[in-house]
Amino acid sequence: MIRNYLSLIKFSHTIFAMPFALVGFFLGIYHSGQGFDFQKLILVLLCMIFARSAAMAFNRWQDRDIDAKNPRTVVREIPSGVIKEKNALFFVIIMSLAFILTTYFINRLCFYLSPVALLVVLGYSYTKRFTFLCHLFLGLGLALAPVGAYLAVTGVFDWIPVLYGIAVLFWTAGFDIIYALQDEEFDKENQLKSMPAVLGKKKALMLSNLLHVLSALAMILAGITAGQNYEQLHLIHYIGLAVFILMLIYQHTLVKPNDLSRVNLAFFTTNGIASVLFGSLFILDFYI
Repeated sequence: MIRNYLSLIKFSHTIFAMPFALVGFFLGIYHSGQGFDFQKLILVLLCMIFARSAAMAFNRWQDRDIDAKNPRTVVREIPSGVIKEKNALFFVIIMSLAFILTTYFINRLCFYLSPVALLVVLGYSYTKRFTFLCHLFLGLGLALAPVGAYLAVTGVFDWIPVLYGIAVLFWTAGFDIIYALQDEEFDKENQLKSMPAVLGKKKALMLSNLLHVLSALAMILAGITAGQNYEQLHLIHYIGLAVFILMLIYQHTLVKPNDLSRVNLAFFTTNGIASVLFGSLFILDFYI
């Protein structure tokens, strides 16, 4: 039962945004001068898990009829009958309430903003039906990770976590376009507005390249600004940044308009490595 729900929400994909939430968390600690707060860290991690679980389960529930038509997705938990529709929706409600409740124990600002965050991450599920900018909406949902974690610690906004959020937005949109290449024909036939369906594979890949260039520039700007403001980021951080950018470049060597055989490697493996290594080296730089 638990394994079915973990599969429903693709729990392993938490690896994309979680390291950036930790980046926001540790930036907040340094900026505020607070000591390490293990309880607050647990609350931030729980918020990440609850919000993402709600968003992913809602996406699967909302797309259940579409998934049932697509040969690639017909085996997913809801169309295959492994999880009932009403149970998936109940799971979304529970995760959403758990997210809001958890923010209550963090600070007042996070609590007040929690419905807005949910509106963003749940609203993404509708966007593919009316706009090819759907990939950017997904990126916006993940971009909340460093900003939200920073707010959890400090209770105020700052440009540096916002810059990291912008980097995450472009990064996510770029690799989501790569993933969507697999469904170009299906999306066209069902009037779904993905970038590959609207632009074709070649132009969609070019746009993905551009978005990843913008992500790299935002990462560099965020790192330089953080280094100047906090005087805390050194060589280890820049090694992590270099690895992140190299992984962006590498994934674009794996996928061609006429060869999608390595989409999963480009989508999950390279981006997972990029996120985890950058986040780990960023945090390590704070403690050496």
